[in-house]
Amino acid sequence: MKIKLILACLFGTLVSMQAQTSVKTPLLENPGSITGKVVDKNSNETLPYVNVIVKEGDKFVTGGITSEKGIFYIKNLDLKNYTVEIQFMGYKTISTAVTLSTDKKNADLGTFALKEDAIELKGVDVVSEKSTIEQKIDRKIINVGKDLISAGATASEIMNNIPSVSVDPQTNAISLRGNSNVRVLIDGKPSNIDASQLLQQIPSSSIKQIELITNPSAKYNPEGMSGIINIVLNKNSKIGLNGSINNGVTFGKTPKINSAFDLNYRNGKFNFYGNYGLKHGKNNNYGFIKSEQENKQNTQLFQFNNLTTSHLAKVGVDYYINDNNTVSFYTNQSFFNGKGYGSTDVDYVNTASTDLLQLFTSDSKNHSQTYNFDYKIKFKKEGHSLELEANYNENDDPENASYTNLNRDNKSLINSFTNDVATLGKNTIINLDYVNPLTETTKLELGLEAREESTANNLFRDNAYSSDFTYDRTIYSAYATLGKQWKKWSFQAGARLEQYNVEALFKQASSADGQFKDDILSIYPSTFLNYNPSENNSFNLSFSRRVDRPSIGQVNPIREWSTATIDSEGNPNLIPQFTNSFELNYTRKTKIGSITSGIFYRRIEDEITRVIFTNPENPNKQVLSFANFENNNAYGLELSSNLDFKKWWSANISVDAYQKKVKGTVETAPSTYEFIEVNATTFNARINNTFKATKDLGFQLFGMYQGRDQSLQFDRATMWKMDIGSSYNILKGSGTISARFSDIFNSMNFAFAGDRPYKSNGQFNWESQSVYLGFNYKFGSGKNKAIQRKERDKNETQSGGGLL
Repeated sequence: MKIKLILACLFGTLVSMQAQTSVKTPLLENPGSITGKVVDKNSNETLPYVNVIVKEGDKFVTGGITSEKGIFYIKNLDLKNYTVEIQFMGYKTISTAVTLSTDKKNADLGTFALKEDAIELKGVDVVSEKSTIEQKIDRKIINVGKDLISAGATASEIMNNIPSVSVDPQTNAISLRGNSNVRVLIDGKPSNIDASQLLQQIPSSSIKQIELITNPSAKYNPEGMSGIINIVLNKNSKIGLNGSINNGVTFGKTPKINSAFDLNYRNGKFNFYGNYGLKHGKNNNYGFIKSEQENKQNTQLFQFNNLTTSHLAKVGVDYYINDNNTVSFYTNQSFFNGKGYGSTDVDYVNTASTDLLQLFTSDSKNHSQTYNFDYKIKFKKEGHSLELEANYNENDDPENASYTNLNRDNKSLINSFTNDVATLGKNTIINLDYVNPLTETTKLELGLEAREESTANNLFRDNAYSSDFTYDRTIYSAYATLGKQWKKWSFQAGARLEQYNVEALFKQASSADGQFKDDILSIYPSTFLNYNPSENNSFNLSFSRRVDRPSIGQVNPIREWSTATIDSEGNPNLIPQFTNSFELNYTRKTKIGSITSGIFYRRIEDEITRVIFTNPENPNKQVLSFANFENNNAYGLELSSNLDFKKWWSANISVDAYQKKVKGTVETAPSTYEFIEVNATTFNARINNTFKATKDLGFQLFGMYQGRDQSLQFDRATMWKMDIGSSYNILKGSGTISARFSDIFNSMNFAFAGDRPYKSNGQFNWESQSVYLGFNYKFGSGKNKAIQRKERDKNETQSGGGLL
């Protein structure tokens, strides 16, 4: 009630301010007044906080809002002719003429029954039992249900359940269609946080949708060879106060908690929303690598324990100035704190070599903050709009690590050192998007964007300056697309022009400075052709040109992590890779659901790939880094379906196969480099079954298989697992208890083997086998209908394409 009173007072103040700018405030009150009542036409329930606007012709005079009982009373009116408008989001506006005179100074308009606007109303924003897959013209949308929420505590853990998506369990690197050059967005916006870390911080219960945009149009930023993965967080604008609470515990070797809280308050011209997610727990990882390097054969045993706590919050407000003008603001705040403990045990076969035991500890923190402002104007013509958006992101990421090297046999100290790394990234994007439906069948879209990014990274070793690295880039772009429909055909063509500038400076103690500059003007065309012979059949052919510019992690020469035998660092000499992507999709709707099949072909220039080579400064260690390889080709076939076999049984099924020719120069033996070609084929399959036992009780059965994958230096072994889950609705459907047993057979692990630059094999394990218990509770005083916050909220990336 206090919140409602505060909002009512705030709104009243704003209306009063507007009224003061429209008419002069009289010294004496005018004698006229208007009163009435507003109810819902279907339920006959009174509607509080409905906007009541009084106009004289087209001129705004004054206004007010209805009370808790749906009653409004507007006084201090001149005795004139007025038009009274009753406006409420989600309902059709009602207008009526009123005449105030000396004979009728007080007008009682009686009861207004507002009818819901079918265009603006959506279904209740609640979590469905099962996830659904929706195929759009340019994207695949996965609506996250309870089956995926219970699949894991974080976004990273549920991504392996998504068609065409894979997450490397060792590095948490995400890939789409077998390629890791993918752009990850949150609510359609980029972040300076590395995707592998970002996915670990987002609670699965905070995710509403996951969008896979495999061949984006020219209106989207062209970065990401595989396309875009957009994660849409929960939000709604149901009338009144609404929200949900999610709590879960995952039991592996140690328990881990994850909680999320969503809240929304919508009334009158304002919509306030926010969500908060917490993840806390200890993760245990272990593995081994056997190396057959000549005279240095060894077995390395790894043990890692990481205690992490992350907080993710989003708070925002929309202000509907009128039907045609909307102002929005939100902020994302992310806090991460991690403490790591680990050991690397190196046992050399050659007794002349000293066996090593490296112990390390790390303390890492991260604070990422995003601020977004948006102003949208809708013109009189349907679909005609202009939108200005500004987005600022800052990411502060310090890490303090200490390493102690011991003689493995007698535990005597060999050496020890500390590494303190600080990273500060800033990202500013300003874009302007214009949409104009020239005719009923023709639409023009134009956009401008300015983007500035800067990253500063420095390393102190043993509390003394070692090196620092700055990386600044600016991108200015403009795009235009033109779409046309005729009968069963539709066509869209466009192009994006981008000016890309980058400057990097690497400084290291006792070494000359290293500089890198690049200045590239590029054009990125795209075309889409759609044919719908019937309501149940749809064909889509598309082409786009993409670019993968080296990320800060790929070019940063400062150590990312280190073990007794391997250092991970970037390559500042990387150049962008370009991709020409072709795609053909066919969607068939049947009585039991929809089936989508597709094929794609990519031509990749100067492909960026992981490499490992002998450290030139220490032959006993290796460097894991990145390099540009030769031009490559990739092909793929995908099939996905969302089927309801019975009233009690439905399933999401997907299979895909990728073939790629990888070629490049790699180290085939210590200090020996050769040109190598590899033809690699990978097959993946997933099935997620949902069984409805009763109205309130459901079960899930999930299985996945990832086939063998090949690269120039390593082959990854097959991976598979099976999960079972269950959910039960309580409290008249407002509450849900979920349970899930993941990796029933404890079969999921990451195993590899290679022979370049020498023979080696290894395996890494994590807490894949686990039990999840969760509870979700929904509450709300609002009406059982949801209102669109904004048109772009239906698809964050779709209508805000100029800013990606």
